[in-house]
Amino acid sequence: MRKGTMGMSGTKSGLTGEAEANASPSRLIDARIEELGDWRGETLARIRRLIKQAVPEVVEEWKWRGVPVWSLAGIICTGETYKNVVKMTFVKGASLEDPSSLFNASLEGNTRRAIDFHEGASFDEEALKALIRAAVTLNTSKADQRRKSAPVRPGA
Repeated sequence: MRKGTMGMSGTKSGLTGEAEANASPSRLIDARIEELGDWRGETLARIRRLIKQAVPEVVEEWKWRGVPVWSLAGIICTGETYKNVVKMTFVKGASLEDPSSLFNASLEGNTRRAIDFHEGASFDEEALKALIRAAVTLNTSKADQRRKSAPVRPGA
């Protein structure tokens, strides 16, 4: 774990071990936002709100021991918090057009792209929602391609 990411209870969500094990991913994300209690929590909450506005049917997940993840037909993005940045990583970001140049991190890879949000920084909410929708479109088109290319089983 990176410095500045654990809650007082020793977990990234700020919940105790048993409470964290029994909590829904949405509750764990709520707890993480509350536990941060600063600009990072506000930024993560804002990102979450925009994701839900862009894709109301999004599925919230809690993976890798404390990373909020938003999915629909595959992972759309993650929301990690560090001491000086909130990082929104799009797992298939390299395949997305970014006309507003929101991506500002992880630009060298072949797959991922990220947006680092720093304290006090502003960003175009509508452009971010468009990028989120584009990621869902990419996920659903890939899912459709997989279904179409799957062999048909006799009797199916």
